[in-house]
Amino acid sequence: MCEVLGELIVIHHHLVIAKVRERLAVSNQAAQRFDRQRFNLGKLNEPEVREQYQIEITNRFAALENLNNDEDIDRIWKNIKENIQTSVKESLGLHELKQNKPWFDEDCLGFLDQRKQAKMQWIQDPNQSNVDK
Repeated sequence: MCEVLGELIVIHHHLVIAKVRERLAVSNQAAQRFDRQRFNLGKLNEPEVREQYQIEITNRFAALENLNNDEDIDRIWKNIKENIQTSVKESLGLHELKQNKPWFDEDCLGFLDQRKQAKMQWIQDPNQSNVDK
């Protein structure tokens, strides 16, 4: 309540305190997260798949040994990286991302409506009987 020039005025304002944090730029990790391929490394626990992967890697690196050593080191690294990625993709496959269940469902909407109705009832008649409900 507030008293202005001898008159009593009732104010129905609810104070709100909030901390706001703004992010102006996207970090490099977040940008790279979607570009990366994730491989199903759990398949390496199976002996047949592990042997197939080992054979495939040895065959690919045997082919790389015949290349010239005079090439650029970046080109050699790129060839090694591509060979590893293609052999992993062929033998292990890509990791399947699991789908998350939606957490905001009909129960949440029901609780929000119930809370909203209780608040409106309290605003209209803020006596002790409404506070207990």
